[in-house]
Amino acid sequence: MFKSIIVNFLGIFNSRILGFIRDLLSASVLGANIYSDIFFVAFKFPNLFRRIFAEGAFAQSFLPSFAKAKYKPRFTWLVFKKLFIIILIFSLFVTLFSNLVTNILASGFSEEAKKLASPLIALNFWYLDLIFIVTFLASLLQYKKHFATTAFSTALLNISLIIALLLSMNLPKEQIIWYLSFGVIIGGIAQVIVHLIAARKYKVLKLLYIGAKSKKEADISTFKKHFLPSILGNSTAQISAFIDTWLATFLISGSISYLYYANRLFQLPFALFAIATSTVLFPKITKNLNDGREKEAFESMKKVFWVLFYLLITATVVAIISSKEIIRLLFEHGAFTAKDTEFTSVVLIMYMIGLIPYGLNKLFSSYLYATHKHLKAAKISAISLLVNIVFSVALIFPLKVYGLALASSIGGMVLFILTLKEFGFSEFVKFFEKKYIFYMILVILISIILAIVFKQLILFII
Repeated sequence: MFKSIIVNFLGIFNSRILGFIRDLLSASVLGANIYSDIFFVAFKFPNLFRRIFAEGAFAQSFLPSFAKAKYKPRFTWLVFKKLFIIILIFSLFVTLFSNLVTNILASGFSEEAKKLASPLIALNFWYLDLIFIVTFLASLLQYKKHFATTAFSTALLNISLIIALLLSMNLPKEQIIWYLSFGVIIGGIAQVIVHLIAARKYKVLKLLYIGAKSKKEADISTFKKHFLPSILGNSTAQISAFIDTWLATFLISGSISYLYYANRLFQLPFALFAIATSTVLFPKITKNLNDGREKEAFESMKKVFWVLFYLLITATVVAIISSKEIIRLLFEHGAFTAKDTEFTSVVLIMYMIGLIPYGLNKLFSSYLYATHKHLKAAKISAISLLVNIVFSVALIFPLKVYGLALASSIGGMVLFILTLKEFGFSEFVKFFEKKYIFYMILVILISIILAIVFKQLILFII
């Protein structure tokens, strides 16, 4: 299991490094202004669905149903066909009514900005169709214990966007955001291609082909019952960031960009540690629980919990103490000013407060899905999201853009507490032993020392 986690970690790490190169170029070329805001809004909607689909929601509803399906080829084909048709219709709607969608997504934009954003929103949305194909094939590859293709292929999107920025960096900003939007689509096509190659190698395409030709009946009602609750249950952090972006359209120009760059840094440890571990852990505990090996499933969770907890503590402490220096080192170039650094660094601190609860929740929510408690997980997520919205509206007036990020962290805390309640506080307490608590204190102290050294090192480099 830990070998697969390391493969996932390396793939995601590779992608995130390229992502930071992309963001560094983006900050330097576009800065934090109305043009960067327009692109981030245009990409936010399909990227929201990409994160929901690709970071667990689809696999956690599909794999348990797939494992129990009597005739897997037909079941697989029916699920793919029905969902792809729905997404295709959705994409056509966004394209045909892009002005309406823009008015909803960017309510606070001026009419001129909305006019610029409308066609870009329509173009970027087609990325969702491509990433659904990727996610579907990735879930089947996960079932066959192949994680490498999905983990490393996410880098292709970043490579495509980096090339788009390099090709357009000397052009007017209005043209640059068009290059970036086409880069999104090309990156999505590249991800589909590498997954098709892997799917052929592991006989996933053969499975789909047999299912498409078969006339046998297959029951997908269990999948449909679990799918929407799984989507909602996995999407709190993503919908929270989306709501932040929407509310930020009413704030000063650049606010969306501050949220975007800070959230990108938040997503680094979240993806590297929480998503990498839960993606590998979920199929394992699902099989253990289905086979009646509950003790083995809990032992796996306990081991992963402490490793994940230590990593999240370290990331949180380092990021909070060194927030301004990290932003300055990564983004303060070209059009990205010292003022932008000040704003973004505080937003980052507000987001990082929620890293531990969001990260650990990813682990414990996997248990809920493995035990078919999709609806319960969805209710918990809905409550957390409601809390987030209430605090976002309450804090946006006194704290502006900082309040939006802080509200997201508060929502994450509520999410984690409610998930633990459903998992069982008594079971959770069993995870704690004296040696682990000692190590936790040691990790905190080492993290503080690392953060101070890291901060001084960045100051020396700058």
